[in-house]
Amino acid sequence: MRKAARSGPAKLKTDSPCNNPVRHHLMLQCSKMVERSYPVLAPFQQGYAMPTISETIAHLAALRKGPASGAFQGHSRLRELSQFGENPGALRAHLYLPPTLSKHPALVVVLHGCTQNAAGYDMGAGWSEMADRHGFALLFPEQQASNNPNLCFNWFSKEDSRRGAGEAQSIRNMIAAVVARHNIDAARIYVTGLSAGGAMTAVMLATYPEVFAGGAVVAGLPYGSAYGVPQALERMRGQNMPERSELEMLVRQATSHAGPWPTLSVWHGSGDATVADLNATALLRQCGALHDIGETPDLSESTGSHTRRVWLDRHGRPVMEDHRIAGMGHGTPLKTSGKDACGRAGAFMLEVGVSSSHQICSFWGLLDDHQEARAAEHSPDRARIPEPAEMNGLMVYEGRRLQPIPPSEPGQSGRTREAGVRKVIEDALRAAGLMP
Repeated sequence: MRKAARSGPAKLKTDSPCNNPVRHHLMLQCSKMVERSYPVLAPFQQGYAMPTISETIAHLAALRKGPASGAFQGHSRLRELSQFGENPGALRAHLYLPPTLSKHPALVVVLHGCTQNAAGYDMGAGWSEMADRHGFALLFPEQQASNNPNLCFNWFSKEDSRRGAGEAQSIRNMIAAVVARHNIDAARIYVTGLSAGGAMTAVMLATYPEVFAGGAVVAGLPYGSAYGVPQALERMRGQNMPERSELEMLVRQATSHAGPWPTLSVWHGSGDATVADLNATALLRQCGALHDIGETPDLSESTGSHTRRVWLDRHGRPVMEDHRIAGMGHGTPLKTSGKDACGRAGAFMLEVGVSSSHQICSFWGLLDDHQEARAAEHSPDRARIPEPAEMNGLMVYEGRRLQPIPPSEPGQSGRTREAGVRKVIEDALRAAGLMP
């Protein structure tokens, strides 16, 4: 387990909720465990107040029982990729190759969120359904509880978020193995993810920009904005976010790459109480600086609660888009019935009448009408879904012209882990005198 980011305990302020020495000692002793499981404190981040002793113990006790299952029940469509070279991040990998796979297919890398697994996120977001329709391959890296008790990708860890090391290197090696074995079009490799998976998507785009044609971040955070749990919690709340120039520098310093840069699709709900939507704005600023485009979008359209904005490069090519959904909480936007439907609603999988998976594929140019017709033969149940009379006021953008904004108007070798989470928690409780 990694060393805590802090070199020593911070001085207590007299007006701080931490001025109870027992509570403060408990939290300091638990810091190493929390560093690899930041979401355990997410319920307290609205005011970022230190939880009471009873609240802290209750959450730690829940964590000892194992992470909540974010997976849907049912048969997985994925198969495990057991051999992909060195695996310094100790991750698992799963693959989906649809019966409609193209001869020289694109590859989409999908990163699940906390408390989820690869199969569950696929069922929820509907990525294998999209692959059936459009003939591309899917790769699902998967976190393990030995790395993070809440199954979060460790986007806030320097060891896992730099080129040539940790989880980022493991994902890169998975991609190389799939490209070599399945005749993947190396010019059409994309990556997407939710929450911690979204933040890890930003890591992959920054540390291996030459690999990806584009990325899509759903309720995630910008690259390099946080290292360690204290900063991660601040950024999740939208606090102390680096400026545009610093965000750009963080990416440029990650590699020697000088361009071209991957395109980016950003998705966020205004009602997200877990990751503030200011992170979406920061992602757009970071990507926009790399593409040398301004903060004012070139195109925009709003329908109901869904607003989409698009930025063009100097050649008129869409390189960045921003989807905001008013009132939506933390999760992946879904449309589960009617035209272009896919996925299943559930925990962090939110029915809002807009399919983020479909829209992301459209932005990447992966939609293929001929391929979709062939896929209907393999998916008769999905093909028979009736289209509702109304679309809840939320329309897809495919085939519709965006309106310009008026001038006034982003072989696996696992790393060694130290003592288990249970021991860390119990040692902390004993040290604080709260356990015999």
